[in-house]
Amino acid sequence: MNELKKLKLFLLDMDGTIYLDNELFDGVTDFLEYIKSIDGRYIFLTNNSSKSVSKYIEKLGRMGIKSDTDDFLTSTDATIEYLRNKSRKKIYALGTESFKRQMTEARLSITDTLTEGIDCLCVGYDTELTYKKLEEACILLREEIEYIATNPDRVCPTRYGYAPDCGSICEMLFKATGKRPRFIGKPEPEMINLAVSVTGFDKSEAAVIGDRIYTDIACGANAGITSVFVLSGEGTVEDIKRYNIKPDYVFKNIKELYNVLKENENV
Repeated sequence: MNELKKLKLFLLDMDGTIYLDNELFDGVTDFLEYIKSIDGRYIFLTNNSSKSVSKYIEKLGRMGIKSDTDDFLTSTDATIEYLRNKSRKKIYALGTESFKRQMTEARLSITDTLTEGIDCLCVGYDTELTYKKLEEACILLREEIEYIATNPDRVCPTRYGYAPDCGSICEMLFKATGKRPRFIGKPEPEMINLAVSVTGFDKSEAAVIGDRIYTDIACGANAGITSVFVLSGEGTVEDIKRYNIKPDYVFKNIKELYNVLKENENV
C-alpha cells in the first residue's frame, strides 16, 4: 500500500465511481480534499458521451463539488481530437443534442439526417435514442464509410441498476449489419496520455480509478499507469478473472481508498 503514497495525479471515472445518477458517494469530497492537500491533481475521466463538460460542471456543482473545464476529459473530447485529424466531408452524429452541439462547437461538419456526402458514422451514448436513428445508421453502414464510436461501455450504472450504454447500441447495429466500430475512449490509452501531458506529472505518479475492468482498468494497463478498481458500480471481483486484466489495487469504494491513503499518510 505504500506505493499509493507516490501518487499525485488521480484520473477519476465518474458514473459508478464517484456517484450514481445524482447521488454522490460517501467519502468523495474528503478524497478530493486529500488530493489538494498533497499538492496533487484530479481529473474526471469519463466515457459517458451523453453530456457536455458544461453539463458535468453543473451536475457536480449540484452535488457540492466545484469544477471547471480543465478538470474533465471525456470520450467526446477524445473523439473530437480523432476526427480533427481526419479529412472528413460530413459526419453523421448518432447521439444526444449535447453531444452534437459539442461536435459542432469544435467546427466539425456534422448532420443527424441522411444527406449526400456522409463519409463517417459517429455513435455516442445516446439517451435520446430513436428507432429512426438506428435505421439510418443501418442504411449508412451498407456503404463502406468510416464507423467510429465514443466508447465500448455496455451499460451505464443507475440508481435502479443499469441502462444500455454506447457499447450496447453498437451491439444492436452489429446484429443488424455485421459491422463493428473503432472505439475511441477507454480502454484506448489516448485520454490518459493526454491527461498526463497537460498536467506535467510523470506516469509513475498517475493512477486511474474506475468501476469497469474492461474500460477503466484496461485503459490504465494500456497507458502504463497504476490502476485502482472500485466495486461501487458495474464491476465485480469476478471480472478480473473474466477479462484477465489485473488491477493494481481493489477497493470497495472511494471511501475505503481514502481511508487507506490517510492511514498511510505519515507512515
